[in-house]
Amino acid sequence: MNILENKKGEGYIDSVIVVFVVILIVTLATSVLPIFIKKTKLDTFADKVVRYAEIEGRIGAKTRNKINEMIEETGLDPNVKWSTTGKIQLNNEFNLVLTLETDIGFFSFGSFPITLTSKATGRSEIYWKN
Repeated sequence: MNILENKKGEGYIDSVIVVFVVILIVTLATSVLPIFIKKTKLDTFADKVVRYAEIEGRIGAKTRNKINEMIEETGLDPNVKWSTTGKIQLNNEFNLVLTLETDIGFFSFGSFPITLTSKATGRSEIYWKN
């Protein structure tokens, strides 16, 4: 009987390889999934703040207070950029861009920064008399 033709123990090696690959996939998922969660929170953050600005018809102190509330609620502190400030006339469009720098790490290879961006557009629901 030739030693190279002997198949005893082959299943053990296959099992070890499968377990190793599964652990690798789970580890990758646990390092990448939090980024998707942050992106979803950032999108919700932008939508809620824009909706608040639509109802208020202006971008100012009250919208800044809403942003601070959302920072406390989500735990995210993004850079905020409005397309305009002050009173916004009925049906005029405005934009909000939120950017957030976050680190993504892969195993022991270290981490590197990525920028998450969320954009939202709204229209004022308030008519301002001149």
